[in-house]
Amino acid sequence: MTTNRATICITALSICTMALFAAGLFTGSVEIPPADVAKTLLGKAVQHDSWRPIVMQLRLPQTFTALICGASLATSGLLLQTTFANPLAGPSVLGISSGAGLGVAIVTLTGATLTLGGGFFAVLAAALIGSTASLAIVMAFSARVRSNTMLLIIGMMLSYLTSSVIALLNFRASAEGIQSFVVWGMGSFRVSNVQMPYFASACVIGLAIAALLVKPLNAMLLGTHYAENAGINTARARNLMLLSTGILTAATTAFCGPVSFIGLAVPHIARLLVGTSNHKTLLPVTMLNGACVALACNVICSLPGSHGVLPLNAVTSIFGAPIIIFIILNKKQIQYFN
Repeated sequence: MTTNRATICITALSICTMALFAAGLFTGSVEIPPADVAKTLLGKAVQHDSWRPIVMQLRLPQTFTALICGASLATSGLLLQTTFANPLAGPSVLGISSGAGLGVAIVTLTGATLTLGGGFFAVLAAALIGSTASLAIVMAFSARVRSNTMLLIIGMMLSYLTSSVIALLNFRASAEGIQSFVVWGMGSFRVSNVQMPYFASACVIGLAIAALLVKPLNAMLLGTHYAENAGINTARARNLMLLSTGILTAATTAFCGPVSFIGLAVPHIARLLVGTSNHKTLLPVTMLNGACVALACNVICSLPGSHGVLPLNAVTSIFGAPIIIFIILNKKQIQYFN
């Protein structure tokens, strides 16, 4: 029964992903006839030459970015929730996104830019170091603090600490640096064609590592002692989880900004859809679900049309906050880790 349900979910989410991907290509702030969008994608001549760069250099990479970013954030959230056995764990809640943001702030507010030059790689490296360091701190505290509530509080304090450092950096930064950092903080799926190979490669590596953790994660659902008795090297599994989550959070934060709620909310939707905690099923459903949500947010951001584009985090918060409230209110009725 569970297998059939999972197959139906994966099929439905795959269709939804393709439909939303197409919607992202055919909708935008500039009205382009669907026939001309299709001709552009096929390399044929269109009525206006200005439409070609809009489709090929803006909409296409932006839609690909939403697809990859959504799957990556959802996967990182799933890994953290399983590892900490905490339904409210996520890159933003535990301070991991804040750590990546601090790394980006150090580079951005000191004059570097998100271009292909040294500044581009400096931002990516700084985000990776910041997110991995924050996750390592949380992991260290998790070994000593057994209370999930206390661990969440530690994550919040870590976020406050990094926010304070960022505020101090803003105080001494130039106007251009502050403006660049504020725009980055709103979130965006706009990754250029030049940057796309680096962004996609980093996310694929992180997702591949996550796929290798299916068996250890399933064993850890029953507790660390059970996993060790089953022959699982829990220390190695945790290190791989740290590496995967660090890469995924760093890449998405560096290129797209601190995108909120997707990593926290989507794994819960996936669990409710498949009705199981088996990561062999849950992981692909979570990836597809994250891609669908991010693609839907990307389309919604373009709804104002010629009036402009909505900030990404404004849309993700409207979607994610009610889901988290629902999870909190129904936590006793929903079994996530069993």
